[in-house]
Amino acid sequence: MSLYHLVREPKEIKEKNPVLILLHGYGSNEEDLFSFASELPSEYFVISARAPYDLQPYGHAWYAIYFDADENKFSDDEQAKQSRDSIVNFVDEICEKYPIDASKLTLIGFSQGAILSCAVALSYPEKISRVVMLSGYLNDKIIVEDYTKKDNKHLQFYVSHGTVDQVIPVDWARKTKPFIENLGLPIDYKEYPVGHGVAPQNFFDFKNWLQETL
Repeated sequence: MSLYHLVREPKEIKEKNPVLILLHGYGSNEEDLFSFASELPSEYFVISARAPYDLQPYGHAWYAIYFDADENKFSDDEQAKQSRDSIVNFVDEICEKYPIDASKLTLIGFSQGAILSCAVALSYPEKISRVVMLSGYLNDKIIVEDYTKKDNKHLQFYVSHGTVDQVIPVDWARKTKPFIENLGLPIDYKEYPVGHGVAPQNFFDFKNWLQETL
């Protein structure tokens, strides 16, 4: 397998099972989001992937970040595109390896993982059914150029952000909703009075959304 990952199997393995793929943030690892795997709905495979770039002294990243307040210089978009395609390749691999229903594949990303989840879904909508973006934003520079011509009408988005996020300003996240709506796609957007993290209420809300939209 191209990306190291952790797996929680569904309580009852069927011939085809829905899957939640967890994509962590910058400087973290596959164990971060996997820590709440036991709280996620039991009918899913839950697969948490490790980003390909190693950071020193520890942690991993999907792409390099330049700590600059200027939005245009915030990230290495070429590396981000490479990781976008690595995730798509990983999706294909897990669909071959595990009894997964490829039509019920949900990406759940935090921060960098959220930014990439969105880019993967809009670039390759045939691979993804739903996206949960936690504390991220939509970077249209890392979406494939012809994304508006893709058949994406089945995609559904849940997007949430902390109003006092000190890492990714909430103003960046707020641009996601009109962008997705302009594509004619449903989006559930929520804000919470927290920083760069997932509040308990946020977790509860997106878990409910997963159940309602399956």
